[in-house]
Amino acid sequence: MPEEIHPFATLTPDFVLDALDHLGLTGDGRLMALNSYENRVYLAHLEPGTPLADEHRAVVLKFYRPGRWGAEQIEEEHAFAAELMEAEVPVVGPISISGRTLHAHGGFLLSVSPRRGGRSPELGDGETLEWIGRFLARLHQVGARAPFKSRPAVDVASYGVQPREWLLAEQQLPLEVERAWADVSQQALDVASGVFAQEQVKALRLHADCHVGNILWTPAEEPGGGPHFVDLDDCRSGPAIQDLWMLLSGERAERQQQLGALIDGYEQMREFDRRELALIEPLRTLRLIHYSAWIARRWQDPAFPAAFSGFGTPDYWRGQIHTLTEQIEAMEMPPLVA
Repeated sequence: MPEEIHPFATLTPDFVLDALDHLGLTGDGRLMALNSYENRVYLAHLEPGTPLADEHRAVVLKFYRPGRWGAEQIEEEHAFAAELMEAEVPVVGPISISGRTLHAHGGFLLSVSPRRGGRSPELGDGETLEWIGRFLARLHQVGARAPFKSRPAVDVASYGVQPREWLLAEQQLPLEVERAWADVSQQALDVASGVFAQEQVKALRLHADCHVGNILWTPAEEPGGGPHFVDLDDCRSGPAIQDLWMLLSGERAERQQQLGALIDGYEQMREFDRRELALIEPLRTLRLIHYSAWIARRWQDPAFPAAFSGFGTPDYWRGQIHTLTEQIEAMEMPPLVA
């Protein structure tokens, strides 16, 4: 039987320009694919004098991966972005066209956003980290106003138990490593579950995938300068520390110093519950399991084998076994302090 064609294969330049035209916008023919594994994202330049062109020379079209989020979940993301922008939190949300931010074309759900660039922030600079801490506190002030109704949470079940069960049932790990990975991942989840139960986590709406690649920085002297998000595609509910811990790197002393700067900034705007520091290593553990399942679930997308060529090999899973073993030890150590 011929291999099944992935849905994203139909996103030809003509299809993308047709989608733009379907929304009443006129492109000048220039398209550029932007980096995105989960969705497909394009920069489209608009014809001068046509709708939106006076305000935006170019827009960003995002075609959502079919089957990942439902329309209700995407619209909840868009509503969160609008709420943040209303509170003057620097987030780039989708543009409303004909009263809607989510549209359908050719079997895809899509949105259109303004173009806004930037560079990765310098996380080695204490003032930058402090600024990001203030930025995240402002985001969390809005996130704490009300819960998500349809989007999932960052928790042991959805980020650990379910991905692990799916990998063991569907992924067919190499026999020489399957039992060892099953045992160490279960042990790691048991430890993580114990920490979560002990800390009684208070959840709020989050960015939830806040690593350095998802924060863009513009010079302070420019209008709206500083950190901003251009996408909330992964937003979920969870503890506030979820949006801080992925910004930490290096040895323990370096991470502790970085954490101190982040929380110094954060607490200028919002109180931070220090008990959540105990969740950093459990959250890192959950992300490791979730990440492996994420790659495996996307393997039919040609972009994934090209980007993760070593995935699924015995050496890959041996590396995961080693890392999870280290995580068990890390979860049993005293948490970072700030």
